[in-house]
Amino acid sequence: MFVSIAPMKNRSPPRFNQADISVINFRRIEVGDMIKLEALRVFVTVAESGNIKDAADAVGRTASAVSMTLKQLEDEIGGPLFQTDRKNSLTALGSLMLDLGREQIRSFDKSVSIMRAFAHSRIGSLSIASVPSVATNVLPPILQRFLATRPQVQVELFDIDSAQVRRMVESGVADIGIAGDSRAGGGVEFTPLFSDRFKLLCKDDHDLCCLRRPVEWGDLNGATLIRNGASDRIEAEAYRQISAQSLITVYNVTSLVALVKAGLGLTILPSLTTHGAHDGVAVLELADAAASRQVGLVERRDVPPSPVAAAFRAFALREIPALVAERLRP
Repeated sequence: MFVSIAPMKNRSPPRFNQADISVINFRRIEVGDMIKLEALRVFVTVAESGNIKDAADAVGRTASAVSMTLKQLEDEIGGPLFQTDRKNSLTALGSLMLDLGREQIRSFDKSVSIMRAFAHSRIGSLSIASVPSVATNVLPPILQRFLATRPQVQVELFDIDSAQVRRMVESGVADIGIAGDSRAGGGVEFTPLFSDRFKLLCKDDHDLCCLRRPVEWGDLNGATLIRNGASDRIEAEAYRQISAQSLITVYNVTSLVALVKAGLGLTILPSLTTHGAHDGVAVLELADAAASRQVGLVERRDVPPSPVAAAFRAFALREIPALVAERLRP
């Protein structure tokens, strides 16, 4: 309902602008709070110095400015803080003010220090979701270097497959992920880090070990193939036909290698996964040069990372490719 009230004759209607009054009051309070904090710092410095001159030098202000600040503080508090003009002895109110002032200044400075440390990625938490091969063979030295200058950063690492990495990043459970590339859409984006060729793993006395050349897909006809999540990314039609006949699928690399070593079949894994010797297991080259995977960072779209996550992202982009190249060097 709208009501209009006509002004009385010969008298101008009062004109109030509540927004202006609110802004003025807000600014007055804000400035007052700022002055109180600086005034407390000046007062504590004078009380600890015992005179205005030394305190003025310590806070970088003139002696007259320090005296004026103390006078304003006393007026605001409602009583004298010093027994004499020499400022070398406190009143009872001054002693109470000194204790409370020190506490407030320490609390404020600590809060500012924490905020700056967080902004510069010296504190905070970092949650990483990674495929097993990277979590095992790459991240240990990378995290060791990254945390060397950030001893207070808390890290949580999830060792999972690429599909789960994307789900964890997209849902916000993980700050950043490291996984194989995927053409599937969603709320994540992919930044390449390195390319990793697939290799064949078989028992070290398998007939394929007698070949004096890389293994062709045709060489696997009739062999028992053990599928895994990583090898499902190979797009070669010849491989897909062989893979479709597989009756065993294993996702854990340790279990997978154990089955191969026991002679239950052969499998195909990225080179990084095969890094390091496996007793009783042979690692053979594949002739198909296209049988490789692209590994990179997985991040949420349009969501700015925390300072720690942003620092790790930059560190990973700089350090991981060189480390992997060293690991995969023949």
